[in-house]
Amino acid sequence: MRTARPGRRTFRRGLRFLVGHRRAVLALAAWSLVESVQTFLTGYCLARALDDGFLADRTAPGLGWLAVAAAAALTVGPVQRGVFAQLAALVEPLRDVLVRRAVSGALERAVADPGRVDLTAVSRLTQQTELVRDGFAGLVLTARSFVFHLAGALAGLLALAPVLLLPVLPPLLVGLALFTAALRPTARAQRAFLDAGEALADRAGAAAAGLRDVTACGAAPVVGERAGAEIDTAERASRTLARWAAVRALTLGAAGQLPVVTLLIMAPWLLRHGVTAGALAGAFTFLVQSLLPALHTLMTALATAGARLLVVLERFDRATEAGPPPTKVASSPLPPAAGPRPLLPLAGHGRPPAVRAAGVSLRYGAAAPPVLDGLDLVVEEGEHLAVVGPSGVGKSTLTGVLSGLRTPDRGAVWLDGVPVAGRGAGELAPLRVLIPQEAYVFTGTVAENLRLLDPAASADRLARVADLLGAGPLLDALGGPDAVCDPAALSQGQRQLLALCRAYLSPAPLALLDEATCHLDPAAEALAETAFAARPGTLIVVAHRLSSARRADRVLVLDGARSALGTHDELLRDSAAYREMTGCWAADEPNAPHDNTTVGT
Repeated sequence: MRTARPGRRTFRRGLRFLVGHRRAVLALAAWSLVESVQTFLTGYCLARALDDGFLADRTAPGLGWLAVAAAAALTVGPVQRGVFAQLAALVEPLRDVLVRRAVSGALERAVADPGRVDLTAVSRLTQQTELVRDGFAGLVLTARSFVFHLAGALAGLLALAPVLLLPVLPPLLVGLALFTAALRPTARAQRAFLDAGEALADRAGAAAAGLRDVTACGAAPVVGERAGAEIDTAERASRTLARWAAVRALTLGAAGQLPVVTLLIMAPWLLRHGVTAGALAGAFTFLVQSLLPALHTLMTALATAGARLLVVLERFDRATEAGPPPTKVASSPLPPAAGPRPLLPLAGHGRPPAVRAAGVSLRYGAAAPPVLDGLDLVVEEGEHLAVVGPSGVGKSTLTGVLSGLRTPDRGAVWLDGVPVAGRGAGELAPLRVLIPQEAYVFTGTVAENLRLLDPAASADRLARVADLLGAGPLLDALGGPDAVCDPAALSQGQRQLLALCRAYLSPAPLALLDEATCHLDPAAEALAETAFAARPGTLIVVAHRLSSARRADRVLVLDGARSALGTHDELLRDSAAYREMTGCWAADEPNAPHDNTTVGT
């Protein structure tokens, strides 16, 4: 079954709304009919005042007709008051409908995905709702004004001399036809302009949210290039919209000025065929004072506010219609447990260690206590190190220092024998890849997201890595590697899973996972960490579960004066801080494997 296009669907909903509030529509039409009578009397009375009064040397009848026109003009205030009262009876219910839809849609999405925060709901509830309300009110005002001014003016021309329609009606219809023909492409250009602006804002917002990830991966040039492409698209859309605005000006000139010009050109012919001077003056009054200003306002409103209103309503429909719950990350079965990897010696490989930190200290502010204080650390090539500690102790700070994102106050860091100090993220990108808690995913295909750090990765390699990390079901749910990825439609776990696949594909020999699996379930986390541990190179994991620490070759405990480094068993024996943490973890993870060693609480 064919689905109605968004524009037609919005138009049909608008018609149903108007039918449902037909009493207010009829009352608005009645007040507007009074306004059309005032339009009729303005030009007609002027014509009679000239022909039957002043030009006939009869001052009293002329003044009488002008008094009638003045009395008609005095009705503008009461008529406008009635018009706005009935307009409120139309606009306020529309606003109420939009508010209910925005709230209902936000609640349904919150129930479907409690972990996702929909910040755009506030914009729909306030800015977009008010924009629709004001835009709808403006269109109703201008449309009914034009219709009833046109009716009053045409009735006046017929009453004065039907032949006056000959120079007025054809150019008016031609101008309206040209404007109508340009309206749809103008709306498309308006939609493309708004789409480009939103895409640029989304791109900038995603880059800002994942700025640490972008910088750590050395992906700033790629992200900048993509942002530049969005800027170019927005510029092209703006130019296209400007061209159609120029076309609108031409159609407005045709509809608004040609009738006046034609009437002037044909004035001698009209006078020879019985049209009086007063009738000509009345016709000019109808055109210049009533019809053309209403036409100008209508065209401007339809070409700008009307197109914008249609686009916003389409977005409102898409945003407030409840969709299926977001796809969850499926956990793949874990491979059989392998034996413990042998602990590598701290020296003697004939090459520099993968990571070396000497006397690293860092504090946030001169009066603040140090987060890292004289830290010495050596991580050998191929080693798997877990970093644990209470919240706020400096685990993420350590990964920032080791990756070169933060400069220590004292001390130095080397990656594969290369000093980190003074090197930018682009220079360090070949040496390490960092995946933070909030991963960067941009609007583009799934494959483009995965290839961010390895553009040459083949489709087969993408599929193998996705299966290795348990992301195959996610890629299938998204529509495959060539499907467009919408970051806003992904859960935090799904974004992390894509970022993990991207990092795995990176040629960098050192991978730092800064709680990069915190939004995955334990089985999916174990699968990802096991895959990274088997990946050629070195792995440093900021752990938040006991299972993550147990999988590591060594564990670094950060806890101020109680910091320690060793294997899991060694730390259980020698570190009270580690025993406390593992005791808490074991309480939170009742299905986690336990040592024979007594674990403190």
